[in-house]
Amino acid sequence: MATTPLFITPPPPPSATAAPPFTVETLAVLIDKSKSKTHLLQIHASLVRRNLDDHTILNFKLQRRYSSLGHLNYSVTLFNRTRNRDVYTWTSIIHAHTQSKLNDQALSYYAQMLTHRIQPNAFTFSSLLNGSTIQPIKSIHCHVIKFGLCSDTYVATGLVDGYARGGDFISAEKLFDKMPEKSLISFTTMLMCYAKHGKLLEARLLFDGMEGNRDVVVWNVMIDGYAQNGFPNECLLLFRRMLVEKVKPNVITLLPVLSSCGQVGALESGRWVHSYIKNGKDGVVGVEVRVGTALVDMYCKCGSLEDARKVFDKIDGKDVVAWNSMIMGYAVNGLSEEALKLFHEMHGEGVRPSYVTFIALLTACGHSGLVTKGWEMFNLMKNEYKMEPRVEHFGCMVNLLGRAGRLQEAYDLVRSMKIDPDPVIWGTLLWACRLHNNISLGEEIAEFLLSNDLASSGTYVLLSNIYAAAGNWDGAAKVRSLMKDSGVEKEPGCSIIEVNNRVHEFIAGDLKHPKSKDIYLMLEEMNSWLKGKGYTPKTDVVLHDIGEEQKELSLEVHSEKLALAFGLISTRPGTTVKIVKNLRVCLDCHAVMKMISKITGRRIVMRDRNRFHHFDNGSCSCGDFW
Repeated sequence: MATTPLFITPPPPPSATAAPPFTVETLAVLIDKSKSKTHLLQIHASLVRRNLDDHTILNFKLQRRYSSLGHLNYSVTLFNRTRNRDVYTWTSIIHAHTQSKLNDQALSYYAQMLTHRIQPNAFTFSSLLNGSTIQPIKSIHCHVIKFGLCSDTYVATGLVDGYARGGDFISAEKLFDKMPEKSLISFTTMLMCYAKHGKLLEARLLFDGMEGNRDVVVWNVMIDGYAQNGFPNECLLLFRRMLVEKVKPNVITLLPVLSSCGQVGALESGRWVHSYIKNGKDGVVGVEVRVGTALVDMYCKCGSLEDARKVFDKIDGKDVVAWNSMIMGYAVNGLSEEALKLFHEMHGEGVRPSYVTFIALLTACGHSGLVTKGWEMFNLMKNEYKMEPRVEHFGCMVNLLGRAGRLQEAYDLVRSMKIDPDPVIWGTLLWACRLHNNISLGEEIAEFLLSNDLASSGTYVLLSNIYAAAGNWDGAAKVRSLMKDSGVEKEPGCSIIEVNNRVHEFIAGDLKHPKSKDIYLMLEEMNSWLKGKGYTPKTDVVLHDIGEEQKELSLEVHSEKLALAFGLISTRPGTTVKIVKNLRVCLDCHAVMKMISKITGRRIVMRDRNRFHHFDNGSCSCGDFW
């Protein structure tokens, strides 16, 4: 039989859970790794419990972390409660304000810091220089000299960046050249300065001099500089060189490359980039919204709407920019009904249209002469979406009305605008006068522009063309004389065609191409085809006082015809020929393209300044309305 012990020793009472032995170093790491305000507040409370709320390093880190998470008010409160403020505490609050683009407040804190006899360090000036405008930059520069920090690489780089952003290239270059030790960041900063302001020759010299010290960011700056400043061919060549040198591109690389493919209509190059993205080579994986939108834009500008729509349909989480790209793609290719239908789909998805959306919709209406629908979209923008039309929207309406021959209505709209019409609107109206041979209104508009010093090079050219079309050669000569006296030059026509992933450029009468002999032989053959079909050159589009034979010869060597001839001799029979022209295609070239498409059985796609023309079996997608 079991017996019960007379004395039972009670178990020891549970001890209170001991607080973990957090060190200053551990708390500092926790602050740096904090991802939310709630977590940061918990750490802050822990500091208070441990009487560490006035610790210099922890306070500095806590203050900085609050602002980096978007809670500047917490940083300011903490700063105001800090008793022993040192240079790091002051620098932190200055940095917090510059990061929030509150540079005036940052300068105010800097001034207070000086009154407290706290000497700034390199980090103080690096923070102050971030985002400052040119005038404060000059004052900060004086203080940098005063405190002997000119040789600090970060401070010097900040000054170079500040002067560059302010457009003071001379000061930026001088500082850059004097830097005792140039870091990759300083090189990149100077390169961005040149590229951003269109100094591409200087940028390229600096870029080439960095050989062996170029990361993907440097390549991106140079590639984007070419794309943004209208040098798409150079952009594509540099991208290919980047791949040869085995530098891995990223999303930022691909956006300007795809833009450049679109600019020159380099469809095959664009398809190669798309394939590169899909295959996930060198770490570039998948199609996110920005790249997807860039692909849609590229395919639309290359006239390949099927490819554009396939990409568009696969983009997850489409934003308004993606919708706008596809709507505009349909618009410039003359598929107005598809553009309007897609707008209604966008509305059904709950995506709010932007100003660009309505530019695309009005462009679509303009390319199909949908005047009533155009007014509907214009009023929808104002009345339902409460968007005040901008100059671009008025320009689209003037274009729509002008093409439809409603010149007085277009002119009345321009005169009723609350904002000043830009040269594009006046040029559009003048072009409509030229199209419909309304000389009196054209003269009235031109006189108004000339007397109010609003005339552009296009004003002179259009007025001269209006006179010439009416046979008023004296008037045309007088305007051309005014152009010469004013130093105005007419933009030369230029056509581009891509063959075997190489872009070829032609101007009227071009003889520089290596295959010029073969091109002109093909031109002769084309002319014999046309004459065999009874075609008569439309010499009335030649606006010069010369003989009929000279006019015919002038028409034969237009840049788009040279590009077409090159395309015919350089590609397989049945292949689509794609051409990009910088100006509006002339009436004669348009007629020739239609006939050649029927004679050769080839599709010809041309993108001119205004729209796409898809020539197929003797007709054009524009319906001869351009």
